[in-house]
Amino acid sequence: MDDVLGWFTSGGGSFDHSSVGFTEFPDCGRGAVALQDIPEGHVLFKIPRELLLSTDTSGLPQLIGLTCWKEKMSVGWVGLILCMMWETAQGSSSKWSKYLESLPTTFDTPMLWSDEDLGELKGTSVVDKLGKADAERDFKEKLLPLVESRPDIFPSETMPIYYTLEMFHVMGSRILSRSFDVEKDDPEETREDGAADTSLGSAMDVDAQQNEAEPADNEESETVPDGDPEEDDDEASGVSMIPLADMLNARYGSENAKLFYEKDALGMVSTKSIKAGEQLWNTYGDLPNAELLRRYGHVDMLPLPNGDVGNPGDIVEIRADIAVDVLHTAAKVTKERIDWWLEQGGDDVLVLETDLEIPLALVSLVRLLRLSPDEWEQAVAKDRVPKPKLDGEILAVVAAVLERRLSEYPTTLATDLELFCDETMPRNKKHALIVRIGEKRILQGAFNKVRAQMELEAQKANGSKKRKVPSDDEADRSSKTRRR
Repeated sequence: MDDVLGWFTSGGGSFDHSSVGFTEFPDCGRGAVALQDIPEGHVLFKIPRELLLSTDTSGLPQLIGLTCWKEKMSVGWVGLILCMMWETAQGSSSKWSKYLESLPTTFDTPMLWSDEDLGELKGTSVVDKLGKADAERDFKEKLLPLVESRPDIFPSETMPIYYTLEMFHVMGSRILSRSFDVEKDDPEETREDGAADTSLGSAMDVDAQQNEAEPADNEESETVPDGDPEEDDDEASGVSMIPLADMLNARYGSENAKLFYEKDALGMVSTKSIKAGEQLWNTYGDLPNAELLRRYGHVDMLPLPNGDVGNPGDIVEIRADIAVDVLHTAAKVTKERIDWWLEQGGDDVLVLETDLEIPLALVSLVRLLRLSPDEWEQAVAKDRVPKPKLDGEILAVVAAVLERRLSEYPTTLATDLELFCDETMPRNKKHALIVRIGEKRILQGAFNKVRAQMELEAQKANGSKKRKVPSDDEADRSSKTRRR
């Protein structure tokens, strides 16, 4: 850390040595700690924009030629990965050598897991989102051809050291877990103290907002694992590596520091008072464990309101095609209605949260798929999807959808809870187990809630039927009334 801090301050960065230190934490590795009580609004450190590592600050794009770079490297994260590879290959002559040397070389993200460990994630949405095949395709079809075509910039002897598929994954994982989206220009709206009134989330945080639904083939279309969306080259933001800022860990609901814009620098500022000895926490956007594991290689385990432990932000994704399968809708009818559903702004992935409320979108979709041909024509004519009204029949379909979703896991919740007590379980399998348990608790809770509603609906229906059958006395009185 001394080398990095020395490089940081010599490069124009400012750092409050009296307030902030770096240490190893048992559960989350290296992080920042408060050395004394820190008040809210205190500037912990400032990073000059010149110290950010991005495709704008690296000298590689200029060497390649900006026209060629824009044609081949401007989309996704391949360009930044190549810049980081090249800067690493420059050794001590690189402006960021001390910083790059401080970055991790091994990761616990599922992108780098064995097939056996990945099998533990079956049923979750993690595996389908890894995008490993897309990443390796970009390495072979975009990065490697450019590198091989310019031996003047990438000498052949450096190829097996710095420009390998393994190094591609390492750099991609560094970006995945530690990068930020940074405005290139000074934002128009500023706070009273001159800093922008917006914090910088990690690049991952921004990707989670832009990729709510998966492409139809369930494979991500980014260039690296959960990489940067294919943004237009003229967008006002860019993915950057930010020294020191990327050393703060994150935990659900624990944020006490944020990164704010200034014209020539970025400032890490405390957002609440912090006691001496407490860890400084940034934020990844309070993501569910499935996303934390996929992107950063860790999970959050916190007390839950019901007495369990887990991540309060856990969710379950339910693909729309499960509802289609449960209803056995004809293929032609399905395509027509699903296409219209998507045109109306509907999603092909529906989200179930810890409140166990059935997504209104799922109810509307089920009703849409159940419409008769005449009702379907009326819905199209009105240009409006069915209202999310729950009744006994819809509840039965929703219950079947939840049951089908639960069946996608190879183990039951009860089995997983028993396995959770195994303290000898390897780290990857333990993390996968925690993700499964969090999702299954939500699904099982929602299923139980729906079944209870179904029983209530059935009781109401039976009560209504019973009231329609007159008693003997009522029938006798009615008969006398009619005779009068």
